[in-house]
Amino acid sequence: MESSNMVGGSQRLLNLARQLRLYKPSPPPSDDYDDLEERGSEEAAGKVVSQVGFAESATSVEYEGRFRPKRAAVLICLFEGDAGDLRVILTKRSSKLSTHSGEVSLPGGKQEEGDKDDADTATREANEEIGLDPSLVNVVTVLEPFLSKHLLRVVPVIGILSDKKAFEPAPNADEVDAVFDAPLEMFIKDENRRSEEREWMGQKYLIHFFDYEMENKKYLIWGLTAGILIRAASVVFQQPPAFLEQKPNFKVPRGVDKDTIMP
Repeated sequence: MESSNMVGGSQRLLNLARQLRLYKPSPPPSDDYDDLEERGSEEAAGKVVSQVGFAESATSVEYEGRFRPKRAAVLICLFEGDAGDLRVILTKRSSKLSTHSGEVSLPGGKQEEGDKDDADTATREANEEIGLDPSLVNVVTVLEPFLSKHLLRVVPVIGILSDKKAFEPAPNADEVDAVFDAPLEMFIKDENRRSEEREWMGQKYLIHFFDYEMENKKYLIWGLTAGILIRAASVVFQQPPAFLEQKPNFKVPRGVDKDTIMP
């Protein structure tokens, strides 16, 4: 995965781009549903998926024959801060939105007709949401898909912004209340972090919450966004987080449908 945009900037960003281009995510869930049917209905009825904030490990979930999660992509846009640290661009969703209003998220959204690939989806959405010109972003890799609690398949796309000064945030007021950035490394450190244990279908798991303050404004980064950033930081810094993630496996029953929501 590599965009046509050339990376400039510091040697650190050049090295990071080279490192990430070598990253190979685990094979994505198969879309070969004919093959799935040949394996038998009993096996297909209880495929393993992961909860919000954890990488997807399923090949499929079946309901009334076949279930194919809708696809989305988010942009993990990294740049070098004034102190030399790697930082990621985040948004606070508009309080006027009907879902996840006021929550912190990565720029991104659902795949639309005309998107060539996940990188196209992520950069298009970032442009629409915060005015980030796709020509400024060098896409270097994608991570394993995640499942949202609405069973939406979310693909994290990592891009590098070599010239931060060229980006003037222009948030879409209908979607975004604020644009800010945070140090990527915080998502593998056990600082300003807490977790909550939850249970679904007999499986216990942890949801992580990171408290962050910037320019006298406080933000809470949690759930799917936190899970994606934990994974991204682990890949970028090539080390696991300093805390237990507790990623369970769930077997979703045959009755799951498009309106199913995980707790």
